Amino acid sequence: MTSLNGLRILLADDHAIVRMGFRLLIEGAGATVVAEANSGETALALHAEHRPNALVMDVSMPGMGGLAALERLLARDRDARVLMLSAHEDTQIPSRALQAGATGYLSKRADPTELIRAIGAVAGGQRYIDTDLAPRLALACLGSSSDPADTLTGKEFSVFLQLARGHSVTEVASTLKLSTSTVGTHLYHIKQKLNAANAAELALIAVRSGLVEA
Repeated sequence: MTSLNGLRILLADDHAIVRMGFRLLIEGAGATVVAEANSGETALALHAEHRPNALVMDVSMPGMGGLAALERLLARDRDARVLMLSAHEDTQIPSRALQAGATGYLSKRADPTELIRAIGAVAGGQRYIDTDLAPRLALACLGSSSDPADTLTGKEFSVFLQLARGHSVTEVASTLKLSTSTVGTHLYHIKQKLNAANAAELALIAVRSGLVEA
């Protein structure tokens, strides 16, 4: 197994049992888990405090979520190294994460040894993409996608995910640190692009795309 000796890692996942499992694996490989976060907001604060070699962060968390936290982190620290994790099997979220600047992306279904390899690569500044996902990502980039969410900009996608999870415009504005009018403008464009009339239809589109659980 790859050695992670001397590396300082920050974990961000809203499930305590999952974090415990990751901590055991990571520290078993020689690294130190300097802190744990259960939300995107907490991950941002802890990253600024501890300056880890790598942040291992789940995509789906309460509050702003992993993708929005990733964008905000890289906006203030372009050198931050982030390995994004997700249980989603689609290519939409990993594509968005990598476009936003994630150093690596790994499925939570990956083998534990691949998690350690991915952390080692990301901490060293190397791109790492899930070995099972990489071929599908390449095909998605080459082909024309049938996923309507592909038409959304990065900010629209972040707003779309929040709305699809049942959050109100006011809640989305607060979470993403935007004005309600800006969120309203994004919502207008999202509805136009996705041909959706209301929040229920947005949620249905997200479920069909595999972006949120039914």
